[in-house]
Amino acid sequence: MRTTLDLNETLLTEAMKWTGIFTKTAVINEALQEVIDHKKRLRLIEMAGQIKLDVDLDSTRARK
Repeated sequence: MRTTLDLNETLLTEAMKWTGIFTKTAVINEALQEVIDHKKRLRLIEMAGQIKLDVDLDSTRARK
């Protein structure tokens, strides 16, 4: 999809340097994926302790 964006060149250049990605499209796609992944991790962290699992850790650890 083509879109016209007004991007901060300094941020874009720095992102390209840190990621080693040297096309604008690829670095923006990478940044979008990072935001999505980060938000998903935060949602999982918020769920910590809310799901009860009936697991015998001793038998699980002994399994090979």
